[in-house]
Amino acid sequence: MIYAGIDIGSNTAKAALIKNNKLFGTHVISTGYNPLKAGIKVFKEVLEKIDILKRNVTAIVSTGYGRATVDFADKTMTEIICHGTGAHFMNSKVRGVIDIGGQDSKAILLDKNGNIENFAMNDKCAAGTGRFLEVMAHALEVNLDQLGDFANKADSPSKISSICTVFAESEVISMIAAQHKRENIIAGIHESAAARIAILAAKVKIKEPVIMTGGVAKNKAMIAALKKRLGCEITAGKLSQENGAIGAAVLASRL
Repeated sequence: MIYAGIDIGSNTAKAALIKNNKLFGTHVISTGYNPLKAGIKVFKEVLEKIDILKRNVTAIVSTGYGRATVDFADKTMTEIICHGTGAHFMNSKVRGVIDIGGQDSKAILLDKNGNIENFAMNDKCAAGTGRFLEVMAHALEVNLDQLGDFANKADSPSKISSICTVFAESEVISMIAAQHKRENIIAGIHESAAARIAILAAKVKIKEPVIMTGGVAKNKAMIAALKKRLGCEITAGKLSQENGAIGAAVLASRL
């Protein structure tokens, strides 16, 4: 039997398929302005990718901020349980999950069976999220996917004292005017975001092994800043961005 998970995030929509308790396929597209259409499209395209028909899918679970728009799903589930389930499915030894999404960030503590033991979420402020990095990249006239490369070239990271995205942006603009090196400003931005995430991790008393999920997990400088701040090893798999959808597909197999 085949089971599907669909994760509608603020920036990207992801789909994953599980067959015989093994990952069968994944797909990622931009969410755009219409999460309903994104859900339909990402599901259609992942099926085409694997060359199967919708009627062959036994159950579908949706998650993410736009999960309620996926009206063809059999059930909706929170990002917390889906990211925890996805991380445990990919690596059963994982105890800590850090997910940095477009609009929120999460620190999750799992027990040895992959159940949620504790979690903390930053969903009231953009600081420490993908949106925070996006705003800063725009202010510095750097492509979002280049931030990590710039940060790795820093020789003395700038100190970003504001935790609010709006005030931090003003602080960065002042640093630009003061001719701080762009690489140092960007490194400072990563350290500022890591400090915010570290507060969440401390709240849940996160344990190793720790895995980072979400699109920001592709940013190696962000992972390095978190390692430094948390004092522990952090890994990120090739499918970190699809983790929530993978977890949703696993949960669909349990319906």
